Amino acid sequence: MSGWQKVFVGRDGLRAGWGVGLFLALYLSLDMLVNHLLDRIPALRVSSPVPVGVGLVREASELAVILSSTWVIATIMKRWFASYGYAPSKALMRLGTGAVCGLASLTVLIGCMWSTGHLVFDGVELHGRDVVIYGLAWAAVFLMIGVLEESLFRGFLQHTLARGVGFWWAALMVSGAFMLWHVHNADESAVGLLSTGGASLAFSLSLWYTKSLWWAIGFHASWDWGQSFLYGTPDSAIRVRDFLLREHPQGNPLWSGGVVGPEGSLFLFPLLCIVCLVMWAWWGRARPQPGSAA
Repeated sequence: MSGWQKVFVGRDGLRAGWGVGLFLALYLSLDMLVNHLLDRIPALRVSSPVPVGVGLVREASELAVILSSTWVIATIMKRWFASYGYAPSKALMRLGTGAVCGLASLTVLIGCMWSTGHLVFDGVELHGRDVVIYGLAWAAVFLMIGVLEESLFRGFLQHTLARGVGFWWAALMVSGAFMLWHVHNADESAVGLLSTGGASLAFSLSLWYTKSLWWAIGFHASWDWGQSFLYGTPDSAIRVRDFLLREHPQGNPLWSGGVVGPEGSLFLFPLLCIVCLVMWAWWGRARPQPGSAA
């Protein structure tokens, strides 16, 4: 191998830095193109609160962009697409248990905020079959968001960066990127940004133990669905239309989350620690050796 080739290619193929750069260039280019085309259709422009139809179309488009980008780069790097966290082994079980844990964890957080008077419920917004229709529609939206965000940050990027700098340095880097991903949200707070970084590290821990994205996708999707639809709270300062329960924050925003929602509450940080301890007790102690699959 010539000296110039060694700049681009290592023992494992295309070097991590070049792979990440190529992936981001492709993803960002396609993403900008798709969003530009969607923004030209007035009915599909993003507004607040977000209508479910807009959410379905835009998230489906975003999901297609991230999955196609991953597939193209995986093909270029001559790697199996599923190796980036999509291995089918135990996929449904991981997805389901992650969803249960996500909704249960959010319910504990909501319960803490409600019991201390930092969250007040005002009534029910939907009735009858609308509960089922919008509940399922928003579940589809947030499942796509879970796949999208986990694929973007803990799929190709986490896997490829880990080849260059190690798993946990890569996890810190993608967690920083995940925080920046939320900076553009109107009214996002410092606590809310830190909580997204902490959640990102927790999702990386699940990847470390399970060697797949499925548990994190389930947790991520049900957490967002629970906030936006079930409990009717903002999700990182974003609200949706057609949700079940009507509420409002009360008291100090550091504890109530204010306009950011539960992710802007300091109650979240001990909860994240508990979630990580549960993962360690569930998967970590049973691991025969570091790096083995759960």
